[in-house]
Amino acid sequence: MTEAQARDRGVGEPLTTHELSRYEDFQQASALYRRVFGYSSEELALNSNLLSALVRNGGSAVGVRGADGELIGFAYGFLGSDESGVFHYSQAAVVEQHAQGRGIGRLLKLRQREVVLASGVSTMRWAFDPALGRNAHFNFDILGAHSAAFVRDYYGRPGTDRLLVDWPLAAGADPYAEVRAERPPASLAGAEPGAAIAHGAGRWVVVPTGEAGTARLHDTMQHLHEQGFVLVSCQRVDADVSAYLAVPAAGGRLR
Repeated sequence: MTEAQARDRGVGEPLTTHELSRYEDFQQASALYRRVFGYSSEELALNSNLLSALVRNGGSAVGVRGADGELIGFAYGFLGSDESGVFHYSQAAVVEQHAQGRGIGRLLKLRQREVVLASGVSTMRWAFDPALGRNAHFNFDILGAHSAAFVRDYYGRPGTDRLLVDWPLAAGADPYAEVRAERPPASLAGAEPGAAIAHGAGRWVVVPTGEAGTARLHDTMQHLHEQGFVLVSCQRVDADVSAYLAVPAAGGRLR
């Protein structure tokens, strides 16, 4: 088992990232998963045997431990494919409540990236709730992912609309690196949440701060993907408002 150590931002606590391989690791990961998401239903539980089988058959399970050895972060995924090719699907990444906001999510993704690249796969994919602007900023602006599709009822039940994102893992493989530097104009603070605001060849979409506007946001995202746009960034306009940036697919540039 290889290990990489990082120092926690702010308090200097040494953190260790590693691949999970023991049954005890999988038990701890399953418990952390239930605890963070607040799942009590058996149908939403994560099976330790499943994690073991995934790791033995091309999947990934990585963790971050604090100085005391406690598992405070966990991510897992598996090999997937569709008409676009082969990718590694990252099903979940969770961080203990008391450890959130300390860069642990980034450590998990970077360690998972190492595992995936070592397996010969160069793209990672996952899904997230597009109403969560903080998650979107992390996915797009920190990691360098871009949207692949917007999917209604992703988990087969109402209230689970999700944005799919692809993360090119090879160094220098991000086709949208330059356009991510575009800053949202201050005028977006007064724009209608969820509406697409034209900006040259691109579009800005303000993230709703509550339930109002969420349906509009989902409709807009679906239409943008149908029109050949991809989402590449989500940045703050001010302290209360964030906005997505959509650009034409395949290396689109703003005019």
